[in-house]
Amino acid sequence: MTQITLMDGGLGQELVRRASDKPTNLWSTQVMIDHPGLVAAVHRDYREAGARVHVANTYALHRDRLTDTPHADQFEALHDMALREVRSVCVGHGRIAGSLGPLIASYRPDLHPPHDEAVQLYAEVTALLAPHVDVVIGETIASVAHARAVLEAALPFGKPVWLSMTVQDGDGSKLRSGEDLSEVLSLAGDGAAALLANCAPPETMATAVNILATGDLPFGAFANGFTHIADDFLKDKPTVDALSARQDLTPEAYAKFALGWIDQGATIVGGCCEVGPAHIAALAKAITDAGHRIN
Repeated sequence: MTQITLMDGGLGQELVRRASDKPTNLWSTQVMIDHPGLVAAVHRDYREAGARVHVANTYALHRDRLTDTPHADQFEALHDMALREVRSVCVGHGRIAGSLGPLIASYRPDLHPPHDEAVQLYAEVTALLAPHVDVVIGETIASVAHARAVLEAALPFGKPVWLSMTVQDGDGSKLRSGEDLSEVLSLAGDGAAALLANCAPPETMATAVNILATGDLPFGAFANGFTHIADDFLKDKPTVDALSARQDLTPEAYAKFALGWIDQGATIVGGCCEVGPAHIAALAKAITDAGHRIN
């Protein structure tokens, strides 16, 4: 029997789907503004599915995402809103994680700011998150420089910092930057508490997990359910209608992938974009049916 940490699934895509509004480049932030309580409802569904790590809707809450929008002066208020939504239903039901998403754009390591600037921006967000969360997780980290900036910014606030890297759709050994995933293993000695892979197809995660297994930290994965990352999504201020969900990734199919990662030694699993509450419920059942315990 292994103790498995079960994370929740994707939040942004689930919110966009439930809202049924035309997507905007503010993504899940716009849904949270326009539909009060919907974020809490999604968190509740993941809680009831069996998740024990609940990630706040702060992935896209960066000043650069709010610039030139009607919400540019609501940076602090929107963080407070996201934290209230998750805490309202998840306190006492596992751990709450504050999400640090990429600055400027996902999957675009070429746009990552210079180190000192990135550290300052991430530290500003972490200062808002840390008093209210149990874990800080850098999500969809696309380069080694990105990982170092998140770690340097977040560690001084005293919460465990998980680093989760996005690997290439067709090569789980490579970050989106083209660097080897193995290069992040050295960050274990710099204070990271766990190393993960996320937001890439589940088929690529076995390779990523094998690499993370050679390090000294707890490790795991949470994959997405996109067909691929489309070129149109890599343009300035994209909207999620440039991406398509695959139709073959049933809850049972996803659970089978994740059990494979556990067989490789992963102790942290969950889901990313297009992996919803039904997937997490199936994964929770599969974990316990396999004789493991969820924590």
